[in-house]
Amino acid sequence: MQTVASLIVGIRAGQPAMEVPGGAEAIAIRGFAIDSREVKPGNAFVALPGEHLDGHDFALAAVAAGAVAVLAERAPDGFPGSVIDLRTPEAGPSEVTAPVCLVVQSSLAALQRAAGEWRNRSSVRVVAITGSVGKTTCKELTAAILGRSYRTLHSKGNYNNEIGLPLTLLQLEATHERLVLEMGMYALGEIRQLAAIARPHIGVVTNVGHSHLERLVTVERIAQAKSELPDSLPPAEEGGVAILNVDDDRVLAMQGSTRARVFGYGLRPQADLWADEIESQGLEGVRFRFRFGRRSVPAHLPMLGRHSVHSALAAASVALVEGQGWPDIIAGLSEQSAQLRIVVVQGPAGSTIIEDTYNSSPASALAALNLLSELAGRRVAVLGGMLELGSFTHEGHKLVGRRAREVADQLVTVGVLGRLIGEEALLASMPSDTVHMAADNAEAAALLQRIVQRGDTVLIKGSRAMHMEEIVAAITSSYNGSSVSGAKER
Repeated sequence: MQTVASLIVGIRAGQPAMEVPGGAEAIAIRGFAIDSREVKPGNAFVALPGEHLDGHDFALAAVAAGAVAVLAERAPDGFPGSVIDLRTPEAGPSEVTAPVCLVVQSSLAALQRAAGEWRNRSSVRVVAITGSVGKTTCKELTAAILGRSYRTLHSKGNYNNEIGLPLTLLQLEATHERLVLEMGMYALGEIRQLAAIARPHIGVVTNVGHSHLERLVTVERIAQAKSELPDSLPPAEEGGVAILNVDDDRVLAMQGSTRARVFGYGLRPQADLWADEIESQGLEGVRFRFRFGRRSVPAHLPMLGRHSVHSALAAASVALVEGQGWPDIIAGLSEQSAQLRIVVVQGPAGSTIIEDTYNSSPASALAALNLLSELAGRRVAVLGGMLELGSFTHEGHKLVGRRAREVADQLVTVGVLGRLIGEEALLASMPSDTVHMAADNAEAAALLQRIVQRGDTVLIKGSRAMHMEEIVAAITSSYNGSSVSGAKER
């Protein structure tokens, strides 16, 4: 368990030692929070300055909620406890009592240093996962499998950046044996920075796609950014393993620069772990065979779509590297709690809704449409804009529009970028009376109330900023008078 004393030592790692005030060791920290509304008694609150809100303005509210420590770049006026300035090596007060405010040059940098030092004290084996598509699903599946043999901690939700990853590391306890982290990025160097903090032994790269082209401009630069994970792994003789998708040539090329042992997975027989005899059974899951050396292992998993086989292969690869057997692998992959991204719910008029609203990119939208194509009955695709595609924006939406023409019986697009999908579907000769272009979520929900018939399958897919879960809420709960706000691209 963290204490204020260990937090001070972690923040000042690599700097001149300073005398830790008396009483600091006795102040236990039970978790960290960056949102004062989420503070629980015993937490440390990290005051982060933001673009719209400044965490320093909520430091006293965090203390009122039970925070025993505050990490901040300035002490709040009227702070009710001890204040220690860690920007200088000079000793603070000889004795402290909670709450304690630790003043630092940068709250974020201090959080990261503390997390890195806390991780360095642990003997946990760390698995890091990155990729343009599928990394969160892969993380959840990997944690589900490892958790059957080892006490496993994994990052929650979207804790995959320079803030979320340190917060996850600070949850480590002495009893944890495995840690599974997701690593996202917007720019070159970010994954390398995360890897320096977390020091992973195993790195998984799922694929390289067109996400974040708005920031990185070219797919080659995205590949360069993702390659920072295998490049940061320890050498093979020190236990480093790079788990790479051999079906993605840009990912496969990363084997040339890593010092770690390479373990390949995919659908090609030359992979260390591969799959064949893949049969999507729609909403009933997917059947296939794992192939590992001379071993053939049949699997029937509650995962939707042929594309989900790659996530299963990646997670199983980690498990095999970590010495787990096939019973644990199959059982972990079958856990419903690990199937996060796609939710199937009952819709209006006896329809079925496939909600895949967490995020979208051309690759994931095409995969979702491929799943829709495997389902019986009339198919309705509700597709929103895909953000951060940069120069690939128009072509990416056109690709999805052409595939929607092949798959959907009815197409509803949402927003300005979604309109590109609809226009391309029309150019591909989709009948005009089956293409509906809505300005926002509210209009899309109203359209669906008129369009959807008994037995339809309705796919709802769009970028997170589109908030298309509002459409699902509206069409499944309209009799209760729910409404949507008309969210648009931001």
